[in-house]
Amino acid sequence: MHKRKIGSNGLEVSAIGLGCMGLTFGYGTATDKADAIKLIRAAFERGVTHFDSAEAYGQVNEEMVGEAVQPFREQIVIATKFGFKGGTPAAGLDSRPERIRQVAEESLKRLKTDCIDLFYQHRVDPNVPMEDVAGAVRDLITEGKVKYFGMCEAGVDAIRRAHAVQPLSALQSEYSMFTREPEQVIMPTLEALGIGFIPFSPLGKGFLTGKINAGTTFSNGDVRNNLPRFADGAREANHHLVTLIGEIAHRKQAIPAQIALAWLLAQKPWIAPIPGTTKLHRLEENVGGATVELTVEDLRELGEVLAEVPVQGERYTAQMMKTINR
Repeated sequence: MHKRKIGSNGLEVSAIGLGCMGLTFGYGTATDKADAIKLIRAAFERGVTHFDSAEAYGQVNEEMVGEAVQPFREQIVIATKFGFKGGTPAAGLDSRPERIRQVAEESLKRLKTDCIDLFYQHRVDPNVPMEDVAGAVRDLITEGKVKYFGMCEAGVDAIRRAHAVQPLSALQSEYSMFTREPEQVIMPTLEALGIGFIPFSPLGKGFLTGKINAGTTFSNGDVRNNLPRFADGAREANHHLVTLIGEIAHRKQAIPAQIALAWLLAQKPWIAPIPGTTKLHRLEENVGGATVELTVEDLRELGEVLAEVPVQGERYTAQMMKTINR
């Protein structure tokens, strides 16, 4: 798989990465550790060099990533995140400099490495000045414990303030044909500052695969049970969009998920999505998205489809929306 330069500080990752959150967090029962390690190593064998974890996904998530990549550690990029009290999102935000350092030290041990390649602030903490957060990460970079600084779901002001203290290499936010808000002000800001973009949920939390319909049920603990966009009425309306994408996929001898990933890659050369999965065959499908080439006509047609069929429902609950784009 070809690689992409993310930001202007030297970070380079595979065009398609692997989001590891779903292995332990957010989508029901956690994956068996041995199976997760097998999946991560299979991803590397297929050209994936970018693996995304976080303290908030549970300690075992970083541990399984760290163990899985040991045979090829120097050939890949590990991303992880800080920003929640005790590493628990429900407990609230905590990006105090002393907490950032504590998370870094603990993550280094769990990941079995001496340097975190990409260290993100998981969510902007309004109680800690952005300059203090960026300064803390700058210190870790100076000490050789972190290589690159990133932010997640941050707004323009926070991005600019952080970047002025310690240049950002990447922003990670939700972006897909299902969620296009970053195009309005975030992406122009990233381009102007030379910051790369790592879209999470590039398949619309599975919706853009075409495998979810009005009759689909989710397991206990699956975050989609509580998201407005996956409520019955919205799900039925949004399925029409996936049907149209599927028609284009059929002509391209691809599947909807691959079209969704190819569409993202076609938006900017500094975008590298991180679809997550727990299944080998889905991993192989996602990796295949990097080989699908969309023509100008394909992109025009997809643009028309997206304009004609607006997505129904907010992507998060009102409470969750308060923590993004600060």
